[in-house]
Amino acid sequence: MMNYIWIAIIFFSVITSVFNGTANELSKGIITSGNTAVDLCFSLLGTFCLWNGLMNIAEKSGLSKTCSKLFTPILCRLFKGLNKNSEAILPICLNITSNLLGLSNTATPIGIEAIKKLSKENIGKSTPSNNMVLFVVMNSAALRLIPTTVATIRANHESTNPLEILTPSIITSICALIVGITMTKILERFFKHE
Repeated sequence: MMNYIWIAIIFFSVITSVFNGTANELSKGIITSGNTAVDLCFSLLGTFCLWNGLMNIAEKSGLSKTCSKLFTPILCRLFKGLNKNSEAILPICLNITSNLLGLSNTATPIGIEAIKKLSKENIGKSTPSNNMVLFVVMNSAALRLIPTTVATIRANHESTNPLEILTPSIITSICALIVGITMTKILERFFKHE
């Protein structure tokens, strides 16, 4: 479905630029945006390497398992029916930690692993469990204490204070997380998972 949406957007942009007489600007934009995308990837690479390396060290040293033991009582209350010995606890904790550090690119593969573990506990059912839905909502409305990616982009664009977005980022992510969890818990009551 997304492929059709992208094709429609590209087609609409080309047709609009032809009718507006801005085809030259469109072609220049296509060329320069490719260079900009590559520059952005390289500028973010150092930041991602640093934080991914720290996350890897935390996992190898056992710090992640210690953190997951601390989070387990909270997660077991939040995710109904989740056993404290569940295989999903560790990837859920790593995903939350990655999101706290603003590393959404790192959080994504860990989140996929968490969903796989949660789906194992949803054996024989064709619809996602309430825990799977809750996890996706939490991951989407992720609490970010350090908006690493945005701060790096701002620093690369010569912002005088790249972290001035810290307070608004924390406030909005807390609000999004609270609303997301609340709505998920309310809707759970109306749509019982069978």
